Amino acid sequence: MADVTLTINGKVVTVPTGTTVLDAARGAGFFIPTFCHSEENPGFGACRICVVEIKGARNLPASCVTAAANGMVVETESEAVMVVRRTILELLLANHPTDCLTCDKNGECKLQEYAYRYGVKETGFQGEKHAYSLDDSNPYILRDSNKCILCGKCVSTCQEVEDRAVIDFAYRGFDTKVATAIDQSLGQSDCVSCARCVSVCPVAALTYQPMAGKGRAWEFTKKSVTCKYCDAGCKFDLNMKDGKVVGITAKTPGKTRPLCLKGRLGLEFIHVDQPLTPMLKKDGQFVEVPWAVALELEDVLERLKAIKS
Repeated sequence: MADVTLTINGKVVTVPTGTTVLDAARGAGFFIPTFCHSEENPGFGACRICVVEIKGARNLPASCVTAAANGMVVETESEAVMVVRRTILELLLANHPTDCLTCDKNGECKLQEYAYRYGVKETGFQGEKHAYSLDDSNPYILRDSNKCILCGKCVSTCQEVEDRAVIDFAYRGFDTKVATAIDQSLGQSDCVSCARCVSVCPVAALTYQPMAGKGRAWEFTKKSVTCKYCDAGCKFDLNMKDGKVVGITAKTPGKTRPLCLKGRLGLEFIHVDQPLTPMLKKDGQFVEVPWAVALELEDVLERLKAIKS
């Protein structure tokens, strides 16, 4: 494949044909912010925070969907680019809760990070704001649509899974939101709680419900482990605080399979000091009995055989 040569911030860069300006710039060591872009599902180009200035172009194109070309001269942080990025951030903040001090995403929120980087402390845009109810119907995923920036990463990653596509964009204009079929709660939908969507969400629109209020991002130590419940070998992170596991988080979709409920529910047994023993009801009360006794019961054996068949 032929190469193309362009200039980025005064630096001559050569990349393979078909490489986007975003990838070319990042490969050369230059920072470009993104919300909607992901390596697994490139080419969405919705958030526009990655705009750059290209000499001779009529506008500021999104670098994630613009192919590098021979002779192209690119500026990633010109004055025009900085103005546009700050304006985009102000527009997002105009309809976004400002509870960063108590938000579980504090410290790993891209909106917070970029606002700090570009010095956006408040928004000059005033108007109507959304007031969606918090969706806590799913025992593993907490959904706050008020914090959604409509980047579409959750939608694209969910649709990548065969026969999944649980969520998509719904309504129009100011009322546009990410929703399930007929806009029902996540708990009522076909969601299987794999948490692919949570792992790619750049803000706190999707968070892990079991970890809510248990610590900030910088307080957790992550340990990558492989689930042993089946032969799929799913990988996920144990989040540890003060030497104890307080929750698990899925890996980003492109690096591993999503975690199913077997592995997720298995977390509840991590801190059990000894194996659970069978219980048998005698005289109206459950008492512990040896496994040998429990398995000799005729009704237990019959039920196990029925399940196996």
